[in-house]
Amino acid sequence: MDEIMNDLVLHVKKVYFDAIRDGHKPLEYRERTPYWEKRLRGREYSSVQLHCGYPKSGDSSRIIRRRWNGVIEETIVHDHFGGRLVPVFSIDVSEAA
Repeated sequence: MDEIMNDLVLHVKKVYFDAIRDGHKPLEYRERTPYWEKRLRGREYSSVQLHCGYPKSGDSSRIIRRRWNGVIEETIVHDHFGGRLVPVFSIDVSEAA
């Protein structure tokens, strides 16, 4: 019997949502915390759903669906994380589902 995979749902700020939608931001980052470790390490998803904030039910203009290509563990410096070196999960959101 095949296992049913869920979508990975990520809520992002409008500036990041627009950049992903327009093809300028190929990766979405999540800090490597116990919360994200549980949801990302060793997991498979059908696709990635990116939500611009928390859209009202039925507002498809604020949801983008991308292909799930797995996750890479990296250490980066990013303004969102206070400009400090931080371990993250990098999620590829460049490819439409």
